[in-house]
Amino acid sequence: MKYLVDTDRAIDWLNGRPEAVEFISALAPEGLGLSLLSLGELWEGIHFSDDPMANERGLRRFLRIADVLPLNRAIMKRFAQIRGQLRRDGNLIGDMDILIAATALHHDLVLLTRNVRHFERIPGVQLG
Repeated sequence: MKYLVDTDRAIDWLNGRPEAVEFISALAPEGLGLSLLSLGELWEGIHFSDDPMANERGLRRFLRIADVLPLNRAIMKRFAQIRGQLRRDGNLIGDMDILIAATALHHDLVLLTRNVRHFERIPGVQLG
């Protein structure tokens, strides 16, 4: 596995945005991961969408090409280190983003996101 797909990129794929479908589909053979947190955010979107059944089918298609990565103690420890450093530096971002970044760092994955502004604050995160 080489890439971790952030929630925003997964939403683009689920919404059928041609550039996102092409981009993610091209990288899929190298291995895609999805944080358990992103999965939760996607489920929230599905439950409160205009067509939950169709959107759930789309998510199930996406999960055929991306493995869901759970949280573990090592990721939580890294989260705490990152969050503490960001807080001390006055650059704190949302906990969900920090946990997603910690997951990418733990698994040494390139994070596919459009939210560069937040994630570039975290040393060592490779963005794509």
